Amino acid sequence: MKTSIATVSISGTFQDKLAAIAAAGFHGIEIFEQDFLASDLSPREAARMVRDHGLDITIFQPFRDFEGLPAPLRQRAFSRAERKFDLMAELGTDLVLFCSSVHPAALGGIDRAADDFRALGEIAATRGIRVGYEALCWGKHVDDHRDAWEVVRRADHPNIGLILDSFHTLGRKIDPETIRRIPGDKIFFVQLADAPAIPMDLLYWSRHFRNMPGEGDLDVTAFTRAVLATGYDGPLSLEIFNDQFRAGRPRLVAQSGYRSLMALMDQVRRAEPSLSVPLPNMPAPAAVRAVEFLEFASSKADAAALDQVLGAAGFSVAGRHRSKPVTLWRQGAVNLLVNTSSADFNLTSWSTHGTTVSEIGLTMPDAKDTATRAMALGAQAHVSAPHATGERDFPGIRHAGGSVLRFLDAGQASIWDSDFDVTAPAPVGIGIQRVDHIAQTMAYDEMLSWSLFYTTLFEATRAPMVDVIDPDGLVRSQALQSGALRVTLNGAEARRTLAGQFIEETYGASVQHIAFETQDIFATAAALAARGFPVLQIGDNYYGDLAARFGLPADEVAQLQALNLLYDEDGAGRFWQVFSRPLAGGLFLEIVQRAGGYSGYGGPNAPFRIAAMKRHLRPAGLPKR
Repeated sequence: MKTSIATVSISGTFQDKLAAIAAAGFHGIEIFEQDFLASDLSPREAARMVRDHGLDITIFQPFRDFEGLPAPLRQRAFSRAERKFDLMAELGTDLVLFCSSVHPAALGGIDRAADDFRALGEIAATRGIRVGYEALCWGKHVDDHRDAWEVVRRADHPNIGLILDSFHTLGRKIDPETIRRIPGDKIFFVQLADAPAIPMDLLYWSRHFRNMPGEGDLDVTAFTRAVLATGYDGPLSLEIFNDQFRAGRPRLVAQSGYRSLMALMDQVRRAEPSLSVPLPNMPAPAAVRAVEFLEFASSKADAAALDQVLGAAGFSVAGRHRSKPVTLWRQGAVNLLVNTSSADFNLTSWSTHGTTVSEIGLTMPDAKDTATRAMALGAQAHVSAPHATGERDFPGIRHAGGSVLRFLDAGQASIWDSDFDVTAPAPVGIGIQRVDHIAQTMAYDEMLSWSLFYTTLFEATRAPMVDVIDPDGLVRSQALQSGALRVTLNGAEARRTLAGQFIEETYGASVQHIAFETQDIFATAAALAARGFPVLQIGDNYYGDLAARFGLPADEVAQLQALNLLYDEDGAGRFWQVFSRPLAGGLFLEIVQRAGGYSGYGGPNAPFRIAAMKRHLRPAGLPKR
């Protein structure tokens, strides 16, 4: 089965799109006519360029407003079709997409439309062309794939077939099971798209909010299962109209598209094993057992400042790597590595971003299976530097943000036994027990791609997206969880936001802050203050409002204020948090306590925290000191 993607799904020039699509691993492309017309390539040049990238042209689209037109519009439509057939001959493709008509003069009637397509089929047959008919969900007379199939069935011509699009079926809430009654050989092409459940005009929804399968709320898996149950064995293609993707990096969007298709096929196979899914098997997604370590890339000079902050946060040096300049800091179940190597990936990470989280080590039920799944989804393997004798090579992949995810086995020998000399197995700390969550920052147009990276690789859930108000703009935030791994994704739309400044100043470092969990936030916060931890100072106005919002006793509010603690609660439980001031490069730390069933991240406190942090930073636009 071929994988394909429409050129309209990706930003850039025609050449940019081809390079990105080929690099992602697709077999072919849908040429969206506007993309071709906007280039200065002749049809034969475009076809040669497609072939040079190792791609096929799976379909040419779209042809609009064909069926049901009265004379003389009908004759003009047939003439237009023949001109497009000529163009297709030069492009070297034999399949064209005809959308159901939205022309104001179009007349209804299944038989009238079938007659038009039967006549068109005769012309197409002489050219070796196949015509696929698609029901637009906002079509004037045909807006349902069942009606489009009836047109095709009555046309009864071998060169006329049906095109199915998951958005047009699922967006209208049409039962995809009805597809199973259609003969697979009469389905000429299948397009796939997901979308968030937003009640709005269908045309506007389609043109601006489609996304990759798995990124939205439509049941694309059920749709695809129904399609494959018919015996269809043609291309599965993505047709995505999305404002974020139009502004995004072509290669990242193409990689996400490929990842979404591979994950979708895996879901289909698992949901209905009897179906023939002609793609390699991949291991099932698994939940993360533990965040085993976080590794900072730094330099010998810069690491001194980081070491000071970690010490003030209650971490102690617990050991060192046996062959590399890597120090292990520990507290509770938290392992932090500070790497000052002047070679390989560490040097690249530090040189690009400054002191940054370069690797995240995750304990998995089966590390090899997770790595195999990642590669099947199109991830890039991380090639490690040579290991010394006795040290283990743990599989790793490059994250969507350029850092590394390293996978460790839950049931095998520990990295601390094989690679480190551990001198203090359990240092006494100040109450920090584990990593609560990792906050990653990216441009807003990349946010969907990062989310898809996690939700296809791991057994994971997504929380609804929320808006975080920065004094200088909006940041979109979404929380993901896979077992012990919690990640918040923060998409910056404006460069003057704290998140936007972080991206700009670190050249795209992915981790902006790390949150640790304690069971006694008051004792931990008092210890932080006593040890000289650079606690973020929260303004007095916050605490006056806090008392009014939650009706907290005055002495409790005074205690919160004295320790610069922020507070939130919901119907399930309570939540406290304290932050460091921004460190070099904008990275910061957070310590939290959760009580009851609270599962959020203190979202209502974000505007106050951001405002406080900005008071510690230089005004936007001023040079660095």
